[in-house]
Amino acid sequence: MTTPLSDADIATRTKRLIATMAPEPTQPDALQGAQRLIEDLGFDSIRLMELTVTLERGFALPRYKPDQLADVRTVDDVITLVSTALRAQQ
Repeated sequence: MTTPLSDADIATRTKRLIATMAPEPTQPDALQGAQRLIEDLGFDSIRLMELTVTLERGFALPRYKPDQLADVRTVDDVITLVSTALRAQQ
């Protein structure tokens, strides 16, 4: 059995994945929670789908349903999405 990740670890790993997938070069520690994925970080619909798959694989999560992703707009929203999915697995 693996040790559950702390909230800080989840946030750090999620920001690293967002920064890796961002269209413009971005450092994970430069990301702010309120930054919007589309308007501030330049994600488009295809890049958002790729980010979703990367998050699922990076955290060994089941596939997200479209309704789970509908309100995900900011870096904090992505962190909450991942945290919620990880807690549901415990």
